[in-house]
Amino acid sequence: MGSLVAVRVASVRVVAVISLIAVSLAGAAVSAAAAPQWSGLDARQYAGPIPAPGGLIEAVPLDPALSVAGAGPAYRILYATVDQHDRPATSTGAVFVPRSAAPPGGWPVVAWAHGTVGLGDDCTPSARPRSARDNEYLTHWLDQGYVVVASDYAGLGTPGLMSYLNSVTTARGVTDAVLAAHHLELPLAPEWAVVGQSQGGAAAVATARWASEFSAGSGLHYRGVVATGTPARVEDLVKQAGPDMAVPPELGPVANAYAAYIIAALREARPDLGLDQVLSAAGRAAADRAETLCLAELSESLSDATVPGLFSAPVASLPGAAAAIDDYMGIPSDGYDRPLFLGVGLRDRDVPPSLTLSFNERLVADGQQVTLQVYPDQDHGGTVLASLPDSTPFLAEQLS
Repeated sequence: MGSLVAVRVASVRVVAVISLIAVSLAGAAVSAAAAPQWSGLDARQYAGPIPAPGGLIEAVPLDPALSVAGAGPAYRILYATVDQHDRPATSTGAVFVPRSAAPPGGWPVVAWAHGTVGLGDDCTPSARPRSARDNEYLTHWLDQGYVVVASDYAGLGTPGLMSYLNSVTTARGVTDAVLAAHHLELPLAPEWAVVGQSQGGAAAVATARWASEFSAGSGLHYRGVVATGTPARVEDLVKQAGPDMAVPPELGPVANAYAAYIIAALREARPDLGLDQVLSAAGRAAADRAETLCLAELSESLSDATVPGLFSAPVASLPGAAAAIDDYMGIPSDGYDRPLFLGVGLRDRDVPPSLTLSFNERLVADGQQVTLQVYPDQDHGGTVLASLPDSTPFLAEQLS
């Protein structure tokens, strides 16, 4: 695919130097204490022209301190997508290139859908060092000979609010990042797949559902998905939310932050619901804080809260709530044109394992090609790396 715009990277090839910073919560979220590093591409107030979805607006070498161990050249990109209001929007992301030479036909692409970091610009993944776990995970895929394209999701480091767990919007953003990467001067193969964890697990599965549709006519070939810690069917819990809701006993305290992010994002995406009407004063304050605080900070600020305490009345009492929630965060159990890999840790206290197991049952019932791997001794974050012995041959087969 030819270049849409003049790209600042041109022929620059920067070999990444590793400067990793350890992480905080659940081995994945980076603290927002330090200022983000924009690598010379600060798009928080971007107001320029927006091309068609998947168009590359700008690309710069990524600050070496923000790269991963297995990368050679790495870039920070700004690209066009569509937001939760069906308006033209922008997103940023990172592109990591293997150190090895490209094979004949080019490198296949693996899109990385990141987990929960927060909704505020300070939480933008491509503007912060990757966690030790994510560094190891992304390096693994680079070592397999794949270019890794890591979307930040629209609204993180770009205008607007990131639409947390919004299935269609996130699927568009991940797919458009892959399309944009093909406008770089890199030898890329048309085959691509998506991998994701937690919020990113849901994003990866949603991307799998709509990837072929959203990339139609591009010449690219979507091939499969690996998802771990996937909050599939979480919409069922959201529809039951209220002051008397039963919270799954296995959930940890981080659930307060997850709930606040869902409330804040749903409130912004669907103002017609009037979600504030069923929030307590504590719930409205939590949602307000969720718009800017990163995960570790928000979790700490809500350490004395409870999920039922965020509500003054049942969400289901709002007219049209169930349909709106399904439309916002529902993930279909049919219509997938390539195989799925689901990994679930039975010690997961962030996302109830029953959600993934139930989703798998629906996929099987609907005749989808799905591989389920269960890791009895792994928690939410541990499943990511534990899945590699199983997900690596799965993905290699899909991309061969």
